[in-house]
Amino acid sequence: MHTSVFEYGYLTHNKAASDEIGAKLISKRTFEYLKDVSLSAGESDTNKCLGLTKRFGYELLQVKNYVGVLFTMTGEHIEVLPKTGRKSATQEQAVSESRDMLLMMLQHLGSFRYVSSNQASIATKQMPLLEVFISQFLQSVNILVKRGLKSDYVMQEDNLHFQKGKLKVSQQIKYNVVNKHKFYVEYDEYLINRPANRLLRTALLKLGNYTRLATNQKLLRELQFAFADVPTSKSVKQDINALKLDRGMLDYHSPIAWAKLILDGFSPLSMKGDSSALSLLFPMEAVFESYVASVLRTQLPDGAELTTQASSKYLVTHNQRSQFQLKPDLLLTLPDNSKLILDTKWKLIDTEEHNYGLSQSDLYQMFAYGHKYLNGNGDLFLIYPAHQSFNQPMECSFDFSGTLRLWVVPFESDLNGDSRLILPDKFSRKALFS
Repeated sequence: MHTSVFEYGYLTHNKAASDEIGAKLISKRTFEYLKDVSLSAGESDTNKCLGLTKRFGYELLQVKNYVGVLFTMTGEHIEVLPKTGRKSATQEQAVSESRDMLLMMLQHLGSFRYVSSNQASIATKQMPLLEVFISQFLQSVNILVKRGLKSDYVMQEDNLHFQKGKLKVSQQIKYNVVNKHKFYVEYDEYLINRPANRLLRTALLKLGNYTRLATNQKLLRELQFAFADVPTSKSVKQDINALKLDRGMLDYHSPIAWAKLILDGFSPLSMKGDSSALSLLFPMEAVFESYVASVLRTQLPDGAELTTQASSKYLVTHNQRSQFQLKPDLLLTLPDNSKLILDTKWKLIDTEEHNYGLSQSDLYQMFAYGHKYLNGNGDLFLIYPAHQSFNQPMECSFDFSGTLRLWVVPFESDLNGDSRLILPDKFSRKALFS
């Protein structure tokens, strides 16, 4: 059973709450488990993505700004999707669009870049996120198996009837004082039993507890058979540390990246009391920031440079020490050596709301960036996701002073690869981005 919910949406086990306020219905057992997790401050990071609240007399769990898949010990899994899909015509369309958008953005997220870019499959669009992630791992392993698993020289110790390799003198004396016809030796043998293969076999076995999709189950059984001669990892940590992915192991990079996630609980957030919980959750601010940076980097004019997480400036100096480091998301240095500061915010701007829903703390932050990185003279940009009510930049800037201006602009994410930053006309004419 799986449930789809958007960021900041509500979960309930009470059907009346589901009917009246649109909270997503989950089983009482799952609700109580997640409630316990959300209240376990200090014991689990999962309370960062779940909060207990009460509305209209109903006890609810609210998902926060983490997106991805949350698999519970009860067998249910919850997919949390980016909120930009809410405006679609139907709920089914909104879920599908938001799921595809998340998968596209994850392709640009550092270590998770192994997500497939092929979104053309109708089956994929209808597949829950958990099954999508499992499917992509299985496909990467399937490609590896077809190209051939790599063997390696593995050190062996054994008491043999013939001598090979190096004689272990102390063990020879210990075991073969009577059996003089045997040799206790250490030798290298070319085997399929190597750390990379053990990790993949162990990850494949773990997935048997999670996938419910017939196509995934079928491929999983076939791959488990292909790894039948490979033992499981006795120590996942030791095997990860012993990995050697050299030039001859390029085919292993994607499946091993997936296997590490799966064997690490498949999540940057651990689940209380269940280290094997298969969950994969990402802070949406980091996903959006990484995606915007990746797209803009491909659109820079010649001679321009985009720096992520610039960190050369500090807010104050105290006792001759710089304190409170300032780290704007993006610092754009143009060919004429002038600079622009760009900061991404994953929030839906509402042009009808008081102050457009802008955060006062965000403006303070940009003010500090402008004075420290631009010396109080230049332009700064706050970048928000585009949606139906915010698809054009705000016409006027927010003037901090006569020479320091802040612009609020939308970033349009397009599944067809035409994502772009929408700038005011005065900047578009300067061709900041192609």
